[in-house]
Amino acid sequence: MIPTEVIEMLFDTLDSMTTLCESLTEDEWKTQTECPGWSVQDNISHIIGTERMLQGLPASTHQSPTFDWVKNPIGGFNENEVDERRSKPGAEVLAEFKDLIALRKETLESSGDDYFGREMITPTGPGTMADFLDIRVLDIWVHEQDIRRAIDRPGNNDSPAAAHTIGRLIRTLPIVVGKRAKTPDGESVVIHITEPIRRLVPIGVKNGRAEFLSELPTNPLVMIDMDSDTFVRLANGRCAPAQCADHISMAGDTELGKVIVNNFGMMI
Repeated sequence: MIPTEVIEMLFDTLDSMTTLCESLTEDEWKTQTECPGWSVQDNISHIIGTERMLQGLPASTHQSPTFDWVKNPIGGFNENEVDERRSKPGAEVLAEFKDLIALRKETLESSGDDYFGREMITPTGPGTMADFLDIRVLDIWVHEQDIRRAIDRPGNNDSPAAAHTIGRLIRTLPIVVGKRAKTPDGESVVIHITEPIRRLVPIGVKNGRAEFLSELPTNPLVMIDMDSDTFVRLANGRCAPAQCADHISMAGDTELGKVIVNNFGMMI
C-alpha cells in the first residue's frame, strides 16, 4: 500500500527545511548544532547522503577522518557523505539538496505498491521501503529542529511530522521506565508531554515488564512533565537532563523521576 500520509509529512518537512535554508548566511550554514559534531550544513549533507541511497544513486567514495561522534558503520557511512561536502559553500550544498528532493518527489509520486513494499534493511532492522520512509519523517524533522535551534529560528514544531516523530519516540518509553529505570513491580508512572504536541503517557510495570496503560493510574509513583521540544531533545541525545532541567517538573518520587529522565536517550 502506498503510504500517502507519510509521503505528505516527509515532503512538508523537506519543504519547510528548504524554505528555512534559502535564507541562511554562510556563517549560519557553518553554525554548530546540538547534533554531535555537525553544523547546519552537515545536517543537510547527511539528508542528501541518505536520500541518494534511497534513490539508488552511488554513495560517496570519500573516506572521512575518524571522529569520536561516529559510533557504528551507519555513522561512518553518514560521516563520509557529510565530510565530502564540508568544504563547500552552503548555497552549493542547498542546490544539490533541492535537485535531489525534486527527484525523490518524482520517484515517490510515480511509484506503486511494489516499490513501497520492497524489502530492505531500515535503521531499526529488516522492513520495507514504506517502513524506511516512516522513519525518514522522524529523522528529517529532528534534523530540521537541530537547524532551527542552532540559528534561533523556531518553527514547524506543531506539524503532523512533529506529532508523528513524538509518537515513534514514545514507543520506547516502556523500556526506559522498566528495563533502564527499574521501576518497581506493580507500580506506575505518568509522563505528561505538554505543548505544542500534547501526550499523556501512563506506563505500569507488571510481572517485571513495563507496558502502556489504557487508563491513568490513580496513584502513580511519579508524574513527569515536559514540553514536547524538551522531550524530543532528551530522546535524541541533544541535551543532558541537567541542561534541560528548567523545562522538566516532577511530582511524587522525584528520585525515580530523575533516573527515568537520565535514561531518556532513545536515538543516536
